[in-house]
Amino acid sequence: MKKTGIIVPCYNEYYRLEKEKFCNFLNKNANYHLCFVNDGSTDKTLEMLQELKKRNHQKISVIDLEVNQGKATAVQTGANYLNSLSYIDNIAFLDADLSTSLEELDNLVQKLNSDDKLTMVFGSRKAENANQIERSPVRKFLSNFVGFFIQFILQLPIKDTQCGAKVFKKEIIENIYHKRFISRWLFDIEIFLRLKKHIGLKDLLHSISEEPLDSWIEVEGSKITLKDSFLIPFNLILIWANYFNINTHSGNASDIFNLKTQMYMVR
Repeated sequence: MKKTGIIVPCYNEYYRLEKEKFCNFLNKNANYHLCFVNDGSTDKTLEMLQELKKRNHQKISVIDLEVNQGKATAVQTGANYLNSLSYIDNIAFLDADLSTSLEELDNLVQKLNSDDKLTMVFGSRKAENANQIERSPVRKFLSNFVGFFIQFILQLPIKDTQCGAKVFKKEIIENIYHKRFISRWLFDIEIFLRLKKHIGLKDLLHSISEEPLDSWIEVEGSKITLKDSFLIPFNLILIWANYFNINTHSGNASDIFNLKTQMYMVR
């Protein structure tokens, strides 16, 4: 049975994280391992995660980033850690608020495991068959606005790049997560750009699958600040400029952004 490691990035989730849902899911599904990454939380999130680990230390890992670095670095750190575990076959990430449920992620994992040609499966809130997608009109407008520019950059027939539920076969993890992402929040775009560069457009279209979600619920308490929202256009331009010129300039994202992650495993 293939085993999947799920990265759950956490920043000040002490009052939002539904611990029982994660524990119940692990009790019902033997083929999963949870990797919580505390992204420099200033509340009691780390203590809560440490207590959670004690309840199932074999199936739960906790990584602490002492300084907040954004979702991209938290996911990257978790992916590289899970990639080092020999018993992990797939690596996924999921938002801590469970706007996409663990059961929905399980559906994506089953899709990935059912087709040897696939290397990545991701949820979509915009696919034609998506059901019960609850989000505010403002968030929906912003999503469509940003989505227009994302389509321009990617040039791929993908409806929803930003859904926080994705699963990968372990064999492609190094190609995606070997260097730091440019954006703290729009790193999903970079994932597709890196895969496009590594695999090629034709093969990429046959190795990824965008799956409609049965449900997705917007949870209050978004970690994206007003400042982050204003920086989205700048981030998109920076991503486009970097990846468009990646073969013509010696510098790249890893040179510009030196990763200084102070990390330790919570035993």
